[in-house]
Amino acid sequence: MAARIEDYGLIGDLQTAALVSASGSIDWLCFPRFDSGACFAKLLGDTENGHWSLDPVSGVRASRRRYRNDTLVLETELDTDEGTVRLIDFMPPRGEAPDVVRIVEGVRGRVPMRMDVTIRFDYGSVVPWVRRTSGGIVAVAGPDALVLRTPVGLVGQNFHTVAEFTVAEGSRIPFVLTWFPSHRDLPEVVEAEQALEDTVSFWEQWMALCARRKPYDEPLRRSLVTLKALTFAPTGGIVAAPTTSLPEALGGVRNWDYRFCWLRDATLTLLALARAGYEDEARAWRDWLLRAIAGGVPGDLQIMYGIAGERRFPEIEIPWLEGYDGSRPVRVGNAASGQLQLDVYGEVSDALYHSRAAELARSKDEWALTKKLLDWLETGWQEPDEGIWEVRGPRRHFTHSKVMAWVAFDRAVRSVEEQGLEGPVDHWRKLCDHIREEVCRKGYDAEIGAFTQSFGSQRLDASLLMVPLVGFLPATDPRVVGTVAAIERELLRDGFVQRYRADAESVEVDGLPPGEGVFLPCSFWLVQVLTLQDRIDEAQALFDRLLGLRNDLGLLSEEYDPVEQRLVGNFPQAFTHVTLVDAALTLDEGLSQRAGRPSRETARPSTEDVVG
Repeated sequence: MAARIEDYGLIGDLQTAALVSASGSIDWLCFPRFDSGACFAKLLGDTENGHWSLDPVSGVRASRRRYRNDTLVLETELDTDEGTVRLIDFMPPRGEAPDVVRIVEGVRGRVPMRMDVTIRFDYGSVVPWVRRTSGGIVAVAGPDALVLRTPVGLVGQNFHTVAEFTVAEGSRIPFVLTWFPSHRDLPEVVEAEQALEDTVSFWEQWMALCARRKPYDEPLRRSLVTLKALTFAPTGGIVAAPTTSLPEALGGVRNWDYRFCWLRDATLTLLALARAGYEDEARAWRDWLLRAIAGGVPGDLQIMYGIAGERRFPEIEIPWLEGYDGSRPVRVGNAASGQLQLDVYGEVSDALYHSRAAELARSKDEWALTKKLLDWLETGWQEPDEGIWEVRGPRRHFTHSKVMAWVAFDRAVRSVEEQGLEGPVDHWRKLCDHIREEVCRKGYDAEIGAFTQSFGSQRLDASLLMVPLVGFLPATDPRVVGTVAAIERELLRDGFVQRYRADAESVEVDGLPPGEGVFLPCSFWLVQVLTLQDRIDEAQALFDRLLGLRNDLGLLSEEYDPVEQRLVGNFPQAFTHVTLVDAALTLDEGLSQRAGRPSRETARPSTEDVVG
């Protein structure tokens, strides 16, 4: 059994990532890309499905870990009866060949150590052929090969590669694992200490671009590093998470592959990075978006694409993996890629509008593509869809989807009025008015005093917290105030926000058994809305509680189980961290205004500015 989700740390090289347990075992790693097959899959199985451990022989009395300053270099200290050892784990940002570098440092005494690297390609199913090479071993299976180099002697033992060594105070012993295509020559040797220096320098220089913001500087900066780590540097795509099939409910079936680029998540990430001053990342994502959605029929805009813009990744089940904490099935690929989700049209239009407002370089193709999407949306917005939560039940007229269709046309109007672009602005204004009237008439229930999940329903849905955040209505509008009150009354569990109530009717809506944790992005949305309603003390209290759910390294998954008091869902989750960044910036602005200080400039306009 793998460790708890919150017991993992993240290391990455901007093309893939690994999860390292609190004891120093790498239990998840996909080479060479985020979406490649895992060569260490213990996270979803057991030790025979692949892992890489470095353990004191006599056991551990106490442990602690941290990231080195604002970097993705993970340091884990292990106290033993013989002394203390430090594991330094990182992945150097790279060109073609990905590396995992591990340095075992003696801090105190002399500590006997045992290493076990169990390589299992194709999600833990393929045992490689292993041979010795100068300074280490090479493991080959089909198209994949790994070379492990270290000065320590390596021994084969029951299809594992093991080593025993002793680390003394002041000594440092390197291990470097490098992937390469099996038909190619061995990659060049990586000098571990130089790689460490280069990796620290890379992250420190990147974080130097971020201005200090009190009082939430630390969680903001750690979330920005995490979002950067989920970026696929060659294309600019941003994955939702580096994992698949970590369950939304322990032991349940809501286990999805998140190693792809959701337009929604990536768009929100772009806006957050732009707000924080990272224009290069925002520009790279904008370029990825234009390539990914280019071609095809506007009505076939996908909700997600591969990290290089791929369109097809069929969903299959991996029967040989027992699943995290027995949560089956384990899935690779995601069938939701074929769903209709109208909200992505609004998110794309919003992102491109803000990229122009942030004075990123413009593209003629960008505006032409936007208008092509809007041409389809003129009638397409009236279609039922699967909605933001990717339900697998019947399509419905989800209120949030219609609100985001309004966003698409509203941002087009603003693009003409503010940015000098050409388009049928009067026609788009009429569409905005028509959609707003439809939403307020069919998506608002006067009896409960709130916007509802879908037209004609009385079910609540936390996605309606976006109504003021996208500027559809001001946060102080009585209908918004009523919606927030209803959500606080019916969708809070232990003070955190559920997406919707899990009951018999929810099975009919989403086509899956009920049961999941509270949804952390929705809880961060509530922080923003409370701030906009000048309920800043309540917003600050909720934000502080949410920060308390982070693990000791500042990382969050998608959901939280208040009963088990555990993080659940894929980890770490871009959607959660981007809403944390937005909530921190919004709350910072609210606190500044209450204190009479001028608020900082942001790339996102105020709610009142957006409403037109």
